[in-house]
Amino acid sequence: MVKAKVDVEQLTVRALGPETWDAFAALAERHNGVWGGCWCTFFHTMHEEKTFEAESNRDLKHRLVMEGRAHAALVFDGELAVGWLEYGPPGELPNINHRKEYEKGMDRPPDYRLTCFFTDRNYRQQGVSAVALRGALELIAAAGGGVVETYPQDTGGKKITASFLYNGTRSLFEQAGFTYLRPKGKNHCVMTKTVGV
Repeated sequence: MVKAKVDVEQLTVRALGPETWDAFAALAERHNGVWGGCWCTFFHTMHEEKTFEAESNRDLKHRLVMEGRAHAALVFDGELAVGWLEYGPPGELPNINHRKEYEKGMDRPPDYRLTCFFTDRNYRQQGVSAVALRGALELIAAAGGGVVETYPQDTGGKKITASFLYNGTRSLFEQAGFTYLRPKGKNHCVMTKTVGV
């Protein structure tokens, strides 16, 4: 595989929806359904509801998108989707890691959660995640905004394998103006930012 040379200024962001489903699906299919066939459904369902099968995950994601119950900022290079950041209200994305610890320290639920980044293997380490983050915050602001919460990896400056960075890094969110609230789990944290209000 040859890495694409990316001009991040030329990348655009569109909302995941019926009109962008095919581009999203093509990106997922180029990567075997993403994260072992998850199709970015992990945070939509609780463990006991999961099938752990790529085909049923694809069907679930498709249904949620068509019903307007799955949101993401899709990053495009021309007409090719090359990355995304999933977001939505807690009711849409109820499943988060380290739930008991998280709920113990929670004052009130956020209006939106940012849960999962993915970047095409040929576009990694070139700023696609930052474009997806800006796009997601713009889409959230356009929908009325509110308190946005995220749970990135707190790497402490160490190099981490990309497969562990599905939530992004603390430094990425600090650069976007998020505030650190507290740790969550061994290597993650809770960060927040208010947008569009």
